[in-house]
Amino acid sequence: MARIRMLSAEEFPEDLRDLAESRTPLELGNLRFYAHRPELARAYATYMAELRRPGLLSRRLVELLRLRVAFHNQCRSCMAVRYADGAAEGVDENLVCQLASPDDPTAAPDLTDAERAALRFADLLATNHLAIDDAAIADLRAYFSEAEVVEIGMNVAAFVGYGRLSMALHMVDELPERFRSASGAVVTPWSTDGEDDAVLIGGAKA
Repeated sequence: MARIRMLSAEEFPEDLRDLAESRTPLELGNLRFYAHRPELARAYATYMAELRRPGLLSRRLVELLRLRVAFHNQCRSCMAVRYADGAAEGVDENLVCQLASPDDPTAAPDLTDAERAALRFADLLATNHLAIDDAAIADLRAYFSEAEVVEIGMNVAAFVGYGRLSMALHMVDELPERFRSASGAVVTPWSTDGEDDAVLIGGAKA
């Protein structure tokens, strides 16, 4: 159960209700917490919508980064959700399982070298940001322009910060059973038994 009350769309101010139109409770996500402070909720929704617009990065890469960071954060709702635009670009459960060991070409044969570099950066930003040095950025620059590096960084920073807040507030009420375990248990976005129990957001799987 969530640790603070999640507001329903009917309780949102009118302009936030417009954002909530035709969305399921799970699709509203953190907005149900943030709506306690409508001004911040509006700013959050605007920022996240901008990050979700087509940019320089593929939606496949953004989805891979999001799910890898979700594992480090142990954010149950982040791990349970799959976005349709990522699925449309090949992020299926076989690829998600390869995020368990992304730097091992044998265990993750379908990841590109560029994706591995971006995931290495995400791992560092999520777990040991003080270890990010010139060499870590050079690793990214071997595959990405400076503008793309900025876009990677801003996406990963949002995933780390807001994912940790979601984990702390324990937003698990609508999730499949596997993602609703006690907060001390380690959960993964990849299923160990091969069952696809993720929740798709934004359309049908490709």
